[in-house]
Amino acid sequence: MCGICGFVSKEPITKSQLKTMNDTMYHRGPNDSGEEIFGIAEGYSVGLAQRRLSIQDLSELGHQPMHSVNERLVIVFNGEIYNFHELREELGDYPFKSHCDTEVILAAYLKWGIACVDRFQGMFAIALFDRETNELYLVRDRIGKKPLYYWNEAGNIVFASELKPIMECPGFAKRINTQVMRRYLRQQYIPEPESIFEYVYKVLPGEIVQFTLGKVQKWKYWDIPQVYARQKMETVGSYEEAKEELKGILRDSVKKRMIADVPLGTFLSGGYDSSLVTAIAQELSDEPVKTYSIGFHEEKYNEAKFAKEVAKYLGTQHTELYVDEQAMYEMVNTLPKYYDEPFADSSQIPSMLVSQLASKDVTVVLSGDGGDEFFCGYGVYDYVAKAQSLDALGGIIYQASRLPLIKQAKLLEKLPFKVQVIAKNRNPLTKTQLSNQNYTCAIEKMVPNEGLPFEYPIEDRYQEKNWQARRMLLDEETYLPADILCKVDRASMKYSIESRCPILDVNVMEYSYRLPHEYKYANGVKKRILKDIAYDYIPKELLDRPKVGFAVPLDKWMRGPLREQLTDMCQTDYLKRQGIFDAEYMNDFVKRYLQTGDKGAGSGENYSRIMWAFFVFQQWFQYYM
Repeated sequence: MCGICGFVSKEPITKSQLKTMNDTMYHRGPNDSGEEIFGIAEGYSVGLAQRRLSIQDLSELGHQPMHSVNERLVIVFNGEIYNFHELREELGDYPFKSHCDTEVILAAYLKWGIACVDRFQGMFAIALFDRETNELYLVRDRIGKKPLYYWNEAGNIVFASELKPIMECPGFAKRINTQVMRRYLRQQYIPEPESIFEYVYKVLPGEIVQFTLGKVQKWKYWDIPQVYARQKMETVGSYEEAKEELKGILRDSVKKRMIADVPLGTFLSGGYDSSLVTAIAQELSDEPVKTYSIGFHEEKYNEAKFAKEVAKYLGTQHTELYVDEQAMYEMVNTLPKYYDEPFADSSQIPSMLVSQLASKDVTVVLSGDGGDEFFCGYGVYDYVAKAQSLDALGGIIYQASRLPLIKQAKLLEKLPFKVQVIAKNRNPLTKTQLSNQNYTCAIEKMVPNEGLPFEYPIEDRYQEKNWQARRMLLDEETYLPADILCKVDRASMKYSIESRCPILDVNVMEYSYRLPHEYKYANGVKKRILKDIAYDYIPKELLDRPKVGFAVPLDKWMRGPLREQLTDMCQTDYLKRQGIFDAEYMNDFVKRYLQTGDKGAGSGENYSRIMWAFFVFQQWFQYYM
C-alpha cells in the first residue's frame, strides 16, 4: 500500500519539485520513498514517484520506482496483487530479483502486454511507463478500491493517488469545477470521473488510460454492465449449491488477503458482513485474530456491545474503544488534509477513529465492505422494490395531474409526499433514484450553475427490469467507489494502515451476478445468502438485528459548536467573491436552518445533510484555495 504520483510533460519539473509532490502523501507510505525523472522523445520528460507502506517483501528490493530487468519498463504501484504467487509460477522464465508483487506486474506486462491486467486479482492503482513505445498506462482496479487522479491539459499529464501532489505541481491552476457542485450537495461526494478541479479526472474503476506523447486513449477492461450480462447467462440453479460455492469463494478470498509480512486484524462492527469476514479469518488463522470496534455512549447508535459478543463467541483478540461526541468533533478540522477533495459522508469520522485504534497494533485490516451493494443490504432497496410495485399507479396519477382542471387546482401537490415522489418519477434513465424534491429545489437555489444532473441518467446501461437489481448495479458503479471506498481509503491511510475487502474480490463479485435475485432478497429479507453463510459460523441471535451504522450528530453540531463557523461561511460578500453559491439565498437559507426547532419545508433539521455538505466544501475551500 502506497501513494504514487508522476508526470509525462514538456514543462520543466525538477526532481526536488517531484519530491515535494510525493511527500504530501507521507501518511500513505512512511517506510520509504523514491523519485526518478528521465527524458524521452519530442521534448517530453517522465517523472515517477512513490511513498511506500511496506506490506510484502519488506526489504529494499521492493523499492519503487521499479525497473524491469531489461530496463524497458518503469513502474510505481499502489495496492496488492493477491494472486501474484500463482502468476509468478506462470512467469518462471523471468529472472526475479524480489519477492514482491510489483515485479510480477512488470514480468506480466513483458509477456502479455497491457492485457495482463485481466489476470490480476487485487486492488491496485498502477502507473507503468514503456520506454520502447513511449506509452504511460494508468490502471485502476475493477471496483475502484485504490484511487488514481490525473490532470490532463496542454498535451501533458500529471497523475497521483490524491489531489495534493497535483496541487503542488508547478503550473497547476486550482480552478473549481462548478459543474459538479449540485450533484456533490445531493450525493455528498464528487462523482467519478469528475473531480473538484477543471481538467483533473479520476481513472474510473476497471479503466485503463493510455498517454502517448500528448495523446490520450481510455477503455474499460472490466465493465459492470457487460460482466453482469455475461455472468447472468450462467445462473446457479440450486440455492444450497450456490451457498456452498459462495462460501468456498469467500474463504479463498479471505485467505489470499491474510498474506502479509506485517501484523493483520479485522474491523468488526458486529454486523453480518464484518462478522462473516472475521469468522472466516479466525477459522483460517493459527492464532486469535485481532479485531477492532468503536462504541458510542448513545445506546441507539451503539453496536460495540454486539461486536464484543461476536468476538467472544469466535475467540478473537478484541479491542474496543468507546468514543464520545468530543472525540468525533475533534476530527472535523482534520478532514480537508486527508480528504483533499470535498467529501461529506460524515461516517468518515468514526472510520478514522476505528482506523486510529487498529493502527496501534496492525498494518493490515480486513473489512466487510461490498456486502450491501452486491447482496442487497441497504434499506433503500426495500423502498425501491415498493416504488416499482406502485410505478404503474404513479404513472396514472401523473397523467391525470396534467389534465387542465386537475393541473389548475394543483391536486398533485396536495397528495402525500411519498405519492408525489412516485408519481413524478417518470424518467426511465433514473427510475431507481427517487429524489426528495424539497432537497433538489433547495440545491437548485443554492447553486445557480446548472451543471451535472442530480441523479445518474444511465440506468439503460443495465438492461435489468428488476429495480432492486438495477439500483444495486448503479450503486456498485457510483456510490461504492466514490463514497464507501474513498471514505475507507482516506480514513485508513491517514494512519498508514491498509484496508482489504474480501467481498470485493473479483471472483466474489462475478459469482454474485450468477445468483438469482431471490437468493439475495426474499420476502423482505436482505442479504439472504450471506446471512445463511454467516449462520454457519455464528448463532443467529448474535447477528439478527436492525442495521445501525456509524452516526454523527450533524444537526446538533451545526446548531451548536459549528454554528459560528457556518454563519461566517455564508456571509454575502464572501460568497459573492467565491462565485459558486447564490449569496442572498444561501445567507437566508442558513439563517432559517439555524432557527432551533424549525422543521418546516425549506429549513430545519431535515436539511442537515445539505448543510454539512456545504460546511465541508467551505472548510475544504478555506484550506486549499
